[in-house]
Amino acid sequence: MSNNYLIGRHAEKATLDRLYKSKRAQFVAIYGRRRVGKSFLINEFFGDKLLLSVVGTYVKDADNDSMSYRRLQLEHFFDAVRLADPSFADQPRPTCWREAFVMLRQLLTKSTANRKVVFFDELPWLAGPQSSEMIAELGYFWNSWAGARHDVMLIVCGSATSWMLDNVIRDYGGLHGRLTEVIKLQPFSLSQCEEFYKERGLNLSRYEICVGYMAMGGIPYYMDKLRGDMSMTDNIDRLFFANRNIHQEFKDVYAGLYSSKDRYIDIVTALGSHFYGLTQAEIAAVLKIKSGGTLTKMLDNLTESGIVRVYPRYGRRSRVETVYQLTDFFSLFYLRFINGHQHSRNQWNTLHRTPAYYTWTGETFELLCIAHLEQIKAALRLPSVERSYCWVGSTPEGTGVQIDLVLESKAARTDYVCEIKFATTKFAVSKDYELSLLNKVDAFATAKLRNKTHSLQLVMIATMGVVDGRHSGAVNRVIDMDDLYADIRD
Repeated sequence: MSNNYLIGRHAEKATLDRLYKSKRAQFVAIYGRRRVGKSFLINEFFGDKLLLSVVGTYVKDADNDSMSYRRLQLEHFFDAVRLADPSFADQPRPTCWREAFVMLRQLLTKSTANRKVVFFDELPWLAGPQSSEMIAELGYFWNSWAGARHDVMLIVCGSATSWMLDNVIRDYGGLHGRLTEVIKLQPFSLSQCEEFYKERGLNLSRYEICVGYMAMGGIPYYMDKLRGDMSMTDNIDRLFFANRNIHQEFKDVYAGLYSSKDRYIDIVTALGSHFYGLTQAEIAAVLKIKSGGTLTKMLDNLTESGIVRVYPRYGRRSRVETVYQLTDFFSLFYLRFINGHQHSRNQWNTLHRTPAYYTWTGETFELLCIAHLEQIKAALRLPSVERSYCWVGSTPEGTGVQIDLVLESKAARTDYVCEIKFATTKFAVSKDYELSLLNKVDAFATAKLRNKTHSLQLVMIATMGVVDGRHSGAVNRVIDMDDLYADIRD
């Protein structure tokens, strides 16, 4: 198939190609953060191989008039069927989802295509707030007819992660066990961003791409808005500070993800003000809500969508704490620099190179590195990593220390203590900084959780590398920004 405009997505393309060429019915669910490129992937990969493509429409306050909402979605379904086969224009419009799926079966039966690919885009919006009818009919359509054929490939897609998980992927009703493949679409890596910009004719340095990633993440929708006649600094200023719709875009990320968007935004805002994350009990305390099943499910949904990550933190009150950290770069940038602040054009140019800028780059570069763990493992030539975690402790003198990333490899019988630094030039290790590094390593060496049969290596991950100087001898391994651009494929 021709998909020349698709950047990266090598594993996803291989999966879709394998399923398309198979000799049995396929039912595929694809989900991920809004703006990550789910619809683009399917439309570009299949192109004119799509027999039918139906797109659900988001309607504000749909709960207030569910009948009108369903009628609108059925109208869109009928329009798509007529576009696929104009002979259906003379048929009565479907008035319910049972009639719609009868019409779909007629369309597929009539088609002479060897492989009949059907795409339901934004399925949560298509099904609507009263989704039980549509999902029940979808299940009946698959179980009673389509699933037994060898020529049907049904793809459903949605940004409402919790809805997709509850109603499709983890459904215990008619769709239980019926999916043949689930694809969670992730943001681009740095190497894919570089490929994307080159294809678009943007001549950006790796440093600029790195800074852009820390503001937008690897989200193609935002990246596609960059102008080639502007620096990354000017582009960020235009996309965030001079954009009148930026507040609505932030809300739309969560309106498209969940029905209770305000409650999720409250959690994200709380995490945004605590960069290194909070435990569930701490989140509940900040929001003044109960730390129970509802909060647990909301955090699970945020984690599953890629907005939040959950990681173990060792060495504080107990042996291990489960910490939730906001990892959506766009949301982090918005909450730090836009939300609650007066902003205007050229403000990012003003903030650039200020202490606030360096604090942001220092923290967010750590998150960028964590998002590229596979590249770090490849640079270290690690066959496997059993655990990656954060460690908080103290030196024998009582000085508090924190190690933001520890990689534990049983195969290498080594624990890699990673120190992450963002700098515009090669990082020079001073005498005081060398002492600080040695104190961290010494403190971690005596930690109870550590396997004492493992050796220790101190790894510096620095944007431009490390100056080979008098005090750099404490560093065993150096990883620079170029290592993070490695193209790691499944």
